[in-house]
Amino acid sequence: MIIPFELNGKAVYIDSNPGERLVHILRKNFKLLESKESCLTGRCGSCMVLVGDNPVPSCIVPVFQVRNMSIVTIEGFRETDDYDDIIKGFAAAGVTMCGFCNAGKILIAHTILTSDTRATKDIVKGHFSGNMCRCTDLESLIEGVLQSGNIRRKRQNVK
Repeated sequence: MIIPFELNGKAVYIDSNPGERLVHILRKNFKLLESKESCLTGRCGSCMVLVGDNPVPSCIVPVFQVRNMSIVTIEGFRETDDYDDIIKGFAAAGVTMCGFCNAGKILIAHTILTSDTRATKDIVKGHFSGNMCRCTDLESLIEGVLQSGNIRRKRQNVK
């Protein structure tokens, strides 16, 4: 089945079994290796991508579901100012970036900050309930998102 979609801002298509997992397509066909194949149940966040503007675990998405959709991987998101805000905020809070669960941490943080750069600790904590990170404690991660919100507001000149 021919499946067209947008990947990191570029129109692409693949000829694939429609039930193949998106994470496998990203890694095998496009060599986008930062979405990690881990739990294959959508619970860990290591394979997170943005589908439209929503963070989605790519391990549970059959590729036919992204037909004519926009997909942004962590590799594509890295090219944005929003990524820089998050990385700076995470660094300020001492968030460890091991490389395995980065996609989940960063894309979930982006989703939180897109809806509210002044999110509370409880809101941030609730968003990370489905992200299994073993390299950073939850309190540092929450503080990293709050710091990222401060950085984003300053960059956007929002008081």
